[in-house]
Amino acid sequence: PAFAAKGDPDAGKAKAEPCKACHGEAGISVAPDFPKIGGQHADYLATALKHYKAGKRKNPIMAGQVQNLSDADMLDLAMYFSKQKGLQLKY
Repeated sequence: PAFAAKGDPDAGKAKAEPCKACHGEAGISVAPDFPKIGGQHADYLATALKHYKAGKRKNPIMAGQVQNLSDADMLDLAMYFSKQKGLQLKY
């Protein structure tokens, strides 16, 4: 992975306010156009954010949202959303 995600979930919670508009309070969006990110793997989320910032993933909304995020901000957000309930894994 691009990061070995080791962010601070408490710091991520404080930084997540803008994310909630589309992705929901705990990363569980009710709108089908916005992915559910709550409970997703932290490494996946951190890598996705980094790719939006670098332009490897194309989405004008996300490009604007990540433009001013530092690597630490992205790791914090990834850790916060990864700690939320949402993703259900079947083994």
